[in-house]
Amino acid sequence: MRIYEDLGFAVPDVLLPKTGVDPHQWAVIAVDQFTSEPEYWEQVEDIVGESPSTFHITLPEIYLGTTGEAERIHGIRNTMRQYLRAGILQVREGLILVERTMNGRTRRGLLACLDLERYDYTAGSNSLIRATEGTIVERLPSRMKIREGAALELPHIVVLIDDPGRTVIEPVAASKRRLRKLYDFELMLGSGRLAGFEVADESGVIGALRNLASAKTFAAKYGFTSDSPVLLFAMGDGNHSLATAKAVWEKMKSTVGTNHPARYALVEIENLHDEALAFEPIHRVLFNVGEGFVKALQEHFGDDLKYVPVPGAEEMAHRVNQHENENQRIGVVNGGLRFGVAEISNTTASHAAGTIQPFLDSFLSKGFAERIDYVHGDEVTVRLGSQPGTVGIFLPRISKSGLFKTVIENGVFPRKTFSMGDAKGKRFYMEARKIS
Repeated sequence: MRIYEDLGFAVPDVLLPKTGVDPHQWAVIAVDQFTSEPEYWEQVEDIVGESPSTFHITLPEIYLGTTGEAERIHGIRNTMRQYLRAGILQVREGLILVERTMNGRTRRGLLACLDLERYDYTAGSNSLIRATEGTIVERLPSRMKIREGAALELPHIVVLIDDPGRTVIEPVAASKRRLRKLYDFELMLGSGRLAGFEVADESGVIGALRNLASAKTFAAKYGFTSDSPVLLFAMGDGNHSLATAKAVWEKMKSTVGTNHPARYALVEIENLHDEALAFEPIHRVLFNVGEGFVKALQEHFGDDLKYVPVPGAEEMAHRVNQHENENQRIGVVNGGLRFGVAEISNTTASHAAGTIQPFLDSFLSKGFAERIDYVHGDEVTVRLGSQPGTVGIFLPRISKSGLFKTVIENGVFPRKTFSMGDAKGKRFYMEARKIS
C-alpha cells in the first residue's frame, strides 16, 4: 500500500473475486438498504444460493438485533477466512476507476483508502476528512461487533470531493481505453451495470488532490482566509460505516501500532460535480403507530405548525419541494392513503430533517410508535406509510451544490438528511481488503 500522508490518502491492496466466480452473484447491495423490505433480501438469497458471494460475508441491517445475529456474525468471520484460504479472493495493488450505469447515466469514482487518523466525525470537527451528517453514536456498537475480528472490509462508503474543475477523476475516466478492465457486469435486481478499471499510475490523481488540498485553492474556492482548516473529503454515503471503522481503530491502535491496515478504510471517492450524482432525501417511516399522529404533531409545534390535507402523493411531493418562503415543509402519509403537508415556521434547524427528528424521537420514547426506519425512495415511503398502523414522513430534497461550504460554515447536517441516489442505486460490495 502506497501512502500519501499529507492527503490522508493511500493506494490500496484490493481483493477481487477470481476468474470463474459469477460477479452477478458475488456483488450484493449495501447492507443498510431495504431495511423494511425483507422480500428484497429473500430474493438476494435465492439468487446467491451457496455460491461465493458478499452476501455471505456481510450482515444486512434487516438482521441487526434479531435472535440469529451472533450466529450470522460468527458465520461471516468463518466464511471470510474460508474465501481467503480457498483463493476465491485475489490481490492487486492500485486505484480502481469505478463506473456505475443506471437509467442511461454513468457515475464515476475512484476506489482508494483514507487514513482514519485524518477523520473526525464529531460535531465541530476541522479534520481533513469530515462527516456531513450527524452520527448516531448509539448505532456504532452493533456495527463494531461485525468489524472487530473480521479479516476483511467491504466498503459501501462513498466520499465526496468538491472538484468543479473536474481535475481528479475525470482525466482518469477520459483515458479509460488505455486501462485494463477488471470487471464489467449486470448487477442483480435492476440496479444497473458495474465496471472497474485498473489505474496503474496514480501520479495525476495525487497532483490534482494536492492542488485541491492547498490552502490557497481552498481559501479562494470558498472565500475564506488562508489559515482556514482544509476540508478535502466529505462523507457522501456510509457515514456510520466510516464512523464504525474509526471507532474500531481508536479502540485497537494502542495495541497494534500505527502501521496496522485497520488504520485505513477502503472507500469510493466521487466528485460532487458529477452530473450523474443526484442527492435524494432520506424519509422516515413509523411502524405500529396509534391514533392521533397529526394531533401530536400539532400539539408539539403549536402555532408554528400549519397542517393541510392534500388529495394524493403527487400533490404532497410537489408542495414539500416548493420553496415559497423560509418555512419548512414536511409531508405526512398517514396509514390508509391519507396525505397532508405540515408547514413549520420559526425553525432553528437548517433542514426539515433536523426540525422533525426531535418530535419523532419524543413520539417514539413515549411509546406512541414501535419503531422508526429511515427509507430511501419516494415511492417506498408512500407505499409503506399507506399501510394500516404506519406513518410516512416525506422530507424535501437538498441541493448538493452548497454541501461543502455549508458543512464548513455551519457544521454537519441533521442525521439522515440526504442520500446519494435511491436505494437501487446504492453501492454494491465488489471489492474487499484485508484489515487483520
